[in-house]
Amino acid sequence: MTEVICHRGYSSRYPENTILAFQKAVESGADGVELDVHLTRDGEVVVIHDERVDRTTDGVGYVKDHSLAELRRLNAAYGWRTAPQRIPTLEEYLELIAPTGMKSNIELKTGLFDYEGMEEKVWNQICRFGLENRVILSSFHAQTLLRVKALAPEAPCGLLNQDKLLSPGQATRDLGFEAYHPLYLRLRPGVIRELKACHLEINAYTVNGHGPLTYLFAWDVHSVITNHPRRALTLRRLIQGNPGLTNPKIVVK
Repeated sequence: MTEVICHRGYSSRYPENTILAFQKAVESGADGVELDVHLTRDGEVVVIHDERVDRTTDGVGYVKDHSLAELRRLNAAYGWRTAPQRIPTLEEYLELIAPTGMKSNIELKTGLFDYEGMEEKVWNQICRFGLENRVILSSFHAQTLLRVKALAPEAPCGLLNQDKLLSPGQATRDLGFEAYHPLYLRLRPGVIRELKACHLEINAYTVNGHGPLTYLFAWDVHSVITNHPRRALTLRRLIQGNPGLTNPKIVVK
């Protein structure tokens, strides 16, 4: 059965990548959480999507230019009608998620800045909580994941991609990764077949609409990463709980 993964927590209803959004993701009944990590100026692993704090907080500037103490003073629920939220550390997230049994898809955000030592810091924290078998590390940058594999060959890794590739399965497998994380619009039937033939997990992002969710449930991909977990769970129950309704010819829109 396809897993439903909450994109940045329950981000359609709560401030993304906050403890509140992660708590609500747990309560939603979803199978896991997707989150993003950066390093602070003083080397702490924090959970936030953008390289800059401007969009999601009341602060300005790059995450890497702030200490953890400085980031703690920002409101990560800026623009939301909720109580103020702090930017969480990865440790705080793992402490919350460890007792739940949920899986975690942790994206290493090395697109603009190649944070030295981040891979090791992240993996060490995962191991400290005993979550090695409930985590996958993802990145748009193969070199980041190759560094993960160099320090922990057993670490599950997923290559993120939003572009069209002729043979994404073969390319991902040749790199030694276990999963491919495509923009859902790239998952045409031929691509899905090739990825399945390569025995890779297909973890599609960011899948919100009824049509795309139905299409991917019909193809039984490994997981969908969504801002709307309750919608996805309802559709999964309808589609995968009733095999007669499955129709892989549904078109992604």
